[in-house]
Amino acid sequence: MPDRNFHDMPSRGEEPGTRRGTEPEGGAERDRGAERRRRRAQFLRDLAEARELRDRVQPRRVKVARLRHAMRMRTFRW
Repeated sequence: MPDRNFHDMPSRGEEPGTRRGTEPEGGAERDRGAERRRRRAQFLRDLAEARELRDRVQPRRVKVARLRHAMRMRTFRW
């Protein structure tokens, strides 16, 4: 009988050829997550910039929206 280490044995649900702690796609998965977060941050920056531009171009709409929000907050019940 060959001498085998307990940690080399596959656990339930694992393929017999895989080992614990080694993920072949782990690095790629992290890279995709980082890329997604970077694109999301860029999108949110662009969105904020577009809102600021709209607020400067249409000040009346901004004032009305601010007054509406204040009214909603005054009538809101906890």
